[in-house]
Amino acid sequence: MAGFGRALRRAGVRTDSARIALAAEAAMLVGVESRHDLAAAMEAVMISREQDRGVFRELFDAWFRDPELANKLLAQMLPSTEGKAEPVKRRPRVREALAAPREPMQAPRNEREVEFDAAMTASDRQRLHHADFNALGAAEYRLVERLARDIALPVPTVAARRLHPAGNAGTHSRMNWPGVWHEAGRTGGEMFRLPRLARRRQPLPLLVLVDVSGSMERYARLLLAFLHAATRRAGRRDVFAFGTQLTDLTPAFRIADTDAMLAAAGAAIADFAGGTRLGGSLAELRRRHARRLSGRRTLVLVISDGLDTGEPDVLEQELLWLKRHTRRVLWLNPLLRYEGYAPLARGAAVLHRHADAMLAVHNLNALEELASSLAALMRCGR
Repeated sequence: MAGFGRALRRAGVRTDSARIALAAEAAMLVGVESRHDLAAAMEAVMISREQDRGVFRELFDAWFRDPELANKLLAQMLPSTEGKAEPVKRRPRVREALAAPREPMQAPRNEREVEFDAAMTASDRQRLHHADFNALGAAEYRLVERLARDIALPVPTVAARRLHPAGNAGTHSRMNWPGVWHEAGRTGGEMFRLPRLARRRQPLPLLVLVDVSGSMERYARLLLAFLHAATRRAGRRDVFAFGTQLTDLTPAFRIADTDAMLAAAGAAIADFAGGTRLGGSLAELRRRHARRLSGRRTLVLVISDGLDTGEPDVLEQELLWLKRHTRRVLWLNPLLRYEGYAPLARGAAVLHRHADAMLAVHNLNALEELASSLAALMRCGR
């Protein structure tokens, strides 16, 4: 029972000694005659998140199927023979939990062990660049999260309203007549230099709306880390998380360290891994945070799979308001990983109808292409 609890922790399930003790007590109460009753009793006391139920059931079936296999796993031995005879397709988190870690100090290794040590080579990194975030194991997910922080996302720039001295700028400048007379007064009326004025380029204000519902759990944390690092040098950025309610993450994004930002964001979000009500969240944004929008200059990034549980009429009304007060509304959709994807769900259909573009964000390669896509969209924009 203790070994099974450790395997659950390796698979990313929140399990502590108290829950393992409750599972042992539940097993004593229901007995071990019925495998189904034992699994249901242990699941009731060890699992608290809906997204962990599938991981628990697969790991339970693998762990308690063969006592000898369980003993080998508990002794941290790789079940090579049993694994070859059992070609079962499991979640990456379950496969990683069943594969016990290698010892830090080992005897001379054979060719088979050398193949294991070839992990994270150039070919593996290339594979991770095209791997869906939702299909990564726990160790791969942590590595990809670190790699995502190094991806640049230059925010498109526009000409600012105010002018500044620009020397001998080109066609996009105009004569600085007060400066011309000032220069002439210093040289006795001779005009040796003609100062000019030009508009300074500044990044567009950003409004980021991140879906933190259960279906977006594996994407939300990684994309928050990516946006925090990639937009660090941007101008104004306002970040909100939405699920069943709207949460302001802008104070957390002011923290310089990305890990500290993720911890602060996790503490602030009360509806993580819940449902999705984008329409209600946008209504709250309009009522309480409308002043965050900088006229029609704000670039809006909506990161969601579009599986909204609210009323489509409310979502459509709020999206129409948002488009009237912003420059662009871009939908970053991880479901574009599926070839032939079509936004058929009610909320997804409304979002697709009003978004200026739909872009993929399901792997590192898509994140690297995001910057060029943003620049192209802004060039052909208003």
